[in-house]
Amino acid sequence: MNLNFDFFNPWVAKNLGIRLDAYKQRQMQRRIQNLVATTKAKTLEEYADLLVHDDEQRAAFIEHLTINVTDFYRNKELFDSLEEHLVKTIMPQFKRIKIWSAACSIGSEPYTLAMILDKKKIANAQIVATDIDQAILATARQGLYRHQDLRNLSANELNQYFTKVGDMYQVDSSLKSKITFKQHDLLSDPYEKKCQVIVCRNVTIYFTPITRDEVYQKLSAALEVGGILFTGATETINNPEQFGLTKIDAFIYQKKK
Repeated sequence: MNLNFDFFNPWVAKNLGIRLDAYKQRQMQRRIQNLVATTKAKTLEEYADLLVHDDEQRAAFIEHLTINVTDFYRNKELFDSLEEHLVKTIMPQFKRIKIWSAACSIGSEPYTLAMILDKKKIANAQIVATDIDQAILATARQGLYRHQDLRNLSANELNQYFTKVGDMYQVDSSLKSKITFKQHDLLSDPYEKKCQVIVCRNVTIYFTPITRDEVYQKLSAALEVGGILFTGATETINNPEQFGLTKIDAFIYQKKK
């Protein structure tokens, strides 16, 4: 299928507010081509018309573009390092702690952070969790997960923070109370301000180098001096000093004083 992305990319930016040119094009075009193939559209012009008139197709398009691969405690050893820095790096500096979980997907990440706060008895902290996809945010707010989604949790964590509901597990209200979910597009919306901790993992790997640097610059600006940025296990920041950051641990960077 020969698709006209010279038409479609600016059309999506204008009509849906999504910057497709910010993503690595080969991956993005392949994902869109697979999605168009599930419809009756033969061209991207026809597909664009479908997105205008069909709310379900438009929602499916936005969801398909969002990479929603996530786990509780994804890369557990890295979350152990974050937990350590929350205690030794963040708590001594700040009376109140704002944590931003950016591109939070189905909520595994912010709920993991809420469990860490509870276990470490960090009461002066609140989590803001954001994602571009409203449908995914609805799943996150509901907090209902399959057993396989919780495979990285200990038996004690499962019993303490979840209630079995049929074949699913419902997250406890004590964790929900620590989190505010909001829609946010990392490529176009204003960023959170005065954060002490930002968790943005496994997202920038899909961006072009220029866009990735723009995102890191904005994330750094959203941090207070002394705050930390936690990235994914494949997202080492080369030359973090250009963003006002210094590496203090594997995939953890601190805003320079």
